[in-house]
Amino acid sequence: MTRLLHIDSSALGEFSTSRKLTAAIVGAWRNAEPKLRVNYRDLAAAPPAHLTGRVAMAMRSRDMTGLTNEERAEVALSEQLVEEFLAADGLVIGAPMYNFSLPTPLKAWIDRIAQAGRTFKYTELGAVGLAGGKRVIIASSRGGKYAGTPLEAALDHQEAYLCRVFGFVGITDQTIIRAEGINMGPDAARAAINEAQKQIEKLFIHSRAA
Repeated sequence: MTRLLHIDSSALGEFSTSRKLTAAIVGAWRNAEPKLRVNYRDLAAAPPAHLTGRVAMAMRSRDMTGLTNEERAEVALSEQLVEEFLAADGLVIGAPMYNFSLPTPLKAWIDRIAQAGRTFKYTELGAVGLAGGKRVIIASSRGGKYAGTPLEAALDHQEAYLCRVFGFVGITDQTIIRAEGINMGPDAARAAINEAQKQIEKLFIHSRAA
């Protein structure tokens, strides 16, 4: 049984393109694997706080001495988030581009799960990922068009960042489902979503055939 972690981060609720894409991806994954077990987390509805120095140090040392109750709760949340991440066989991540980067709750989540000794480790030869063997599908939405242009190379701190982060923790099986140009008029938005849906339909062809 595949365990899937489904994460949304858009603040736009029912108007969010990335949420529509993640729902479609999870639906297609369910069709391919009827016994799929899904754990859902809405980072916009319940955003993790950004790390403080004291919480970050306690996460590393496991020493709770002197922490307030609120700080202890933050350490406990970090443990819950990293355990969810490690337990998952696959991830579907909704990641809209906000000002050429990520929604801040998604960045806060990454800061919680990127833990030395848990999802990666340092060696004499550099960092080694500890969370390999998973599949990640990123549902990317963008108001403008950037893919394959010099502008993307200069301004993309969204898809490129996510790919590097997941690669850093050992996940090399990565797929991006992209809908861009969403804010460039109704026709452009419709075309972008239709193209993304075509990509989603192709994701699990081999699984269905098997």
